[in-house]
Amino acid sequence: MTDGDRSYWDKHAKNYDRSMSLLGRPIPRMVELAGEATRGLGRVLEVAAGTGLVTPALAAGAGEVIATDYSDAMVAALEQRVRDAGVANVRCEQADLYALRFDAGTFDAVVAANVLHLVPDLPGALAALRRVVKPGGRIVVPTFCHDETGLSWVVSRALAVTGFPGHRRFTARSLQQAVEEAGVRVSRTETLPGLIPIGYVEGTS
Repeated sequence: MTDGDRSYWDKHAKNYDRSMSLLGRPIPRMVELAGEATRGLGRVLEVAAGTGLVTPALAAGAGEVIATDYSDAMVAALEQRVRDAGVANVRCEQADLYALRFDAGTFDAVVAANVLHLVPDLPGALAALRRVVKPGGRIVVPTFCHDETGLSWVVSRALAVTGFPGHRRFTARSLQQAVEEAGVRVSRTETLPGLIPIGYVEGTS
């Protein structure tokens, strides 16, 4: 990620949850699916955890969750949410998706929600996620699909004017294709409706 991207998220971390009141219609279903995907697994890595909208659901079913984000301000908000939720099996860390400190094959699953449209190097990001997952491990990458509908197309262009640091605009189909091209065997997809829909994509490494 770029320093400009990190500055944007440091600046907007305090308002992120509020923005989800506008864009968050798909979030509850996304959280439900991510929780189902990781239930009963041992170690789960969450990348780009943001303020922790998904983290408690992962913690409810997995043995251990390491939740990370590139932005220090987001990590602070994430830590507060974890404390408020009273979950003891989550560790929060600052981490760059492209430079994860973990050995290869460390995790039973990796979850990267609503980040693939933000990364400058999509193949590199997906390769980084695959590296840290055990062979046959689960990869969960739900992502806002800015080009899914005419309305989302308009909203996305309006967001761009505000300085939103998006690097690409997916449809649910193009998201699935990108994930498959990275070598992930996709096992579940679902398009979650909203002002900007979310394409839920889950597979194995």
